[in-house]
Amino acid sequence: IALETPSSFSPLCLPLPIFNHLTLDLYLKLEDVTRKFNKPCIMDVKIGQRSYDPYASKEKRDQQIKKYPLMEEIGFLVLGMRVYHVRTDSYETHDQHYGRSLVKETIKDGLAKFFFNGSCLRKDAISLGIQKVQKILQWFEGQSQLHFYASSLLFVYEGLPLQTAPQRVEGSLAVETALPKGTLPDGEVLEFNNNVRVIGPAENALGQSLSNLYALHKKGCSKGHHRDIPSEISNARQDNGPWKRTTQISLEQPNGNDLKPPPEKQSPVAALTGSEVEVRMIDFAHVFPSNTRDEGYIYGLKNLLSVLQQILSD
Repeated sequence: IALETPSSFSPLCLPLPIFNHLTLDLYLKLEDVTRKFNKPCIMDVKIGQRSYDPYASKEKRDQQIKKYPLMEEIGFLVLGMRVYHVRTDSYETHDQHYGRSLVKETIKDGLAKFFFNGSCLRKDAISLGIQKVQKILQWFEGQSQLHFYASSLLFVYEGLPLQTAPQRVEGSLAVETALPKGTLPDGEVLEFNNNVRVIGPAENALGQSLSNLYALHKKGCSKGHHRDIPSEISNARQDNGPWKRTTQISLEQPNGNDLKPPPEKQSPVAALTGSEVEVRMIDFAHVFPSNTRDEGYIYGLKNLLSVLQQILSD
């Protein structure tokens, strides 16, 4: 581990996870990029035209090319994604087989799936993601010291709506406050709902790893979480959980007539800020010194940006 970072590498430190020295440098603690998110949407994208290094054997090269023959043409490969769907309060996941099934004609729609929350396309997350990938591209275009092989970009954005519009009931004093599922305002955990473990702020602060988060989701899915359930029934069950605390004067009038509240309106998703979207470089097992630009990695970044721009403009 280098104790000093050359000035030419300083811009690269921003998109890198943080490594902390522990116990006389015998251990390293890797930053959990998802720690600050309530419902993190996560995608791993391998970048570059080659996923094998210059010293790989012919067998290794053939093996990597066979896994995804379009790597050289497309320049990136979606290794997996996990997307939070607002309406069903569930995650949709896709593994590396999904990414390898994407071809030139379907790569745009396949990548757009990561930004669709079941209700709308999260163009705010796309726009901020583009900005952060552009900064990484800017560094690569200016450096000729390192070549990266089989390295990835980790995309993370907040899947939970950041803003809930207050609801007003005609003729009453109803006030509804949206709360994270399973928590009170002071952060106390209320219950376990829909077979998915609810994580309180204290535990969340310890930094759940990506694998732990995926394991929790997988455990919920294995018990039939939202599987084969009509959307009407699924949504009705969600209302039984501690989503809202309501104080409301009775709608029943002295003459026996009941007032009907107006139809519920969906709350808009507030625009994200730069700190609520992360694009980090990960996986550095195959980084080699060089005296030329890393054209393969640059090619992949440019193609990825091009596809993201197309999704944003549609």
